[in-house]
Amino acid sequence: MFAVSRLSWQWSMGAEVFTLNNFFVGLLFFLITSFHCAEKATQRRKMAHWGALCCGLGLCNQHTLVLYVLVIIPWVFYRLYSHKELSLRVLVSLAMCFLAGFLPYIYLPVSSYLNTARWSWGDQTTLSGLLTHLLRAEYGTFSLAKTESSVSLTTMLKAQLDHCLADLSLPVMALAGVGLLLSSWDRMCRSVAWLLTAMLVVYSLFFAWRANLDISRPLLLGVVERFWLQSDAAVCVLAGLGLSRTHIELERRLGCGGLWRNSGWVLTMGLLAHMVHTNHRECDLSRNSVVERFGRELLASVPNDSIILTRGDLPGNSLRYLYYCEGVRPDVRLVDQEMMTYSWYVAKLAQHHPGVHFPGRWWDPVHPEGKDTFNLEQFLLHNTQRDVVACIGLSEGDPSWEHSFSRWPWGVCDFLAPAQRQFHPERWAKRTRNMYNWTEPHDSFHPASWEHVANEEMWQARMKTAFFLFDLAERIQGEGSARLFELSYTLYKEIVEAHLDYPPNWDKNLALACERLLHSGQRDHSPDSLLTCSTEHFSLYLEKEPTDPQAPAIRSAITHLVKERDRLRQSRRPTP
Repeated sequence: MFAVSRLSWQWSMGAEVFTLNNFFVGLLFFLITSFHCAEKATQRRKMAHWGALCCGLGLCNQHTLVLYVLVIIPWVFYRLYSHKELSLRVLVSLAMCFLAGFLPYIYLPVSSYLNTARWSWGDQTTLSGLLTHLLRAEYGTFSLAKTESSVSLTTMLKAQLDHCLADLSLPVMALAGVGLLLSSWDRMCRSVAWLLTAMLVVYSLFFAWRANLDISRPLLLGVVERFWLQSDAAVCVLAGLGLSRTHIELERRLGCGGLWRNSGWVLTMGLLAHMVHTNHRECDLSRNSVVERFGRELLASVPNDSIILTRGDLPGNSLRYLYYCEGVRPDVRLVDQEMMTYSWYVAKLAQHHPGVHFPGRWWDPVHPEGKDTFNLEQFLLHNTQRDVVACIGLSEGDPSWEHSFSRWPWGVCDFLAPAQRQFHPERWAKRTRNMYNWTEPHDSFHPASWEHVANEEMWQARMKTAFFLFDLAERIQGEGSARLFELSYTLYKEIVEAHLDYPPNWDKNLALACERLLHSGQRDHSPDSLLTCSTEHFSLYLEKEPTDPQAPAIRSAITHLVKERDRLRQSRRPTP
């Protein structure tokens, strides 16, 4: 059941830590059962030592396993103590096996010292640097993100329960409850059932307390729910125990053991078939190359020998994979905006960015005047020999670049041009038109997926130049403003007419462009057609986004535009 559940299936398809963590969780469950059922002291010690090694190895992969380990260790000690098998020698040997599991961490200081890796995180050549990395201090120890936002404990627990009912199914949850209840009456199974329940409760409560992401946003909910895999495994084991105990109890009370055994198999196969049928379409990623194509399109679009300032997981990871692993666009240089704010970044990775000049040891937007720090403007001024493109966007905490540079639309990204360079709207519109060969239908992926984010970025990139020109026209006066409004209107109309299904905000933006062009004094377009276009697309927008906070203002604008169009038509009618 666990293997074909949505989350387990989904994350088994990605290069993430969660699949290996599932393996270690399953291995721990097996070792717990073997330890509990062992009849001889030598068998118990053997399982305990293997379990200690497994705990250490599992923690090398995923730190959330510590919440299971902290529950397992006292239980193992208690079981050994109750059998009079706990001694100093046993404790020392168990500790050594546990520490042996951390041996893969030796690679970190060695790799950091050699400094041959073209991409790394942190400086582990010192003890403090190693501890910073192990505790995820730069990313938030026991937190999912560096943010002050939080979600209430009850909200997070309710979301987890809703997930279990939706993805694991009500019968599985019911069997897990039955498993805990019936096992509590059996001396043989009681200890393991209570242990699994304690692990599940401790993990769920702690994670709900520390998960500081806004799960009302589908993408962030997708980030959070990956961590529910660890608790899902415990629920499925309890459900299996519940099915087994139910069969035993029915056979003991009613007889007909074969009937109940076959019924259990039928129920299991039915649930498996239902989950496979339900999850296959969403979890079948055999033809899914959206994120890879997203990265390839971005790399193919940037100018030769340019510097790409990456920001965020989607552009950062997709571009780095293609650049470092597949050797796509070796002429460009990838510089991560967030990583550049850490004191170790330039020291460890500058040598792997030939041709990129760093004016200090790290980017500090708050104190750029420091001895070893610099701001974004200084970085850009030191790299004027290369074009610089920011994907996606720039960090908001450092506006220094605005003194010497302008930000022009470049598809998904932004082109950072020196302020003295003249902007030619028509040329730029032609240069950025049809930058990407993107054929994915709009809104064709689950909102919690990175594929949805990549697809949405590509669709919004189609109107980015039109939006930029509209915003630029709003800030200037005279004939130049009318010219920009007309170009913006032309670009918006072109992309809207080229697609049947497109993002709702395109309608709103086209309607605004029509209205502004109408009042700019431009005479090349019929006022009647502009009023009709504006009214039509404002109405289409409200049909798609009826909950927009600006909906009342938009309805008022529609009423005004309709009246203005009626007056215009009335004035053109011939008088008798």
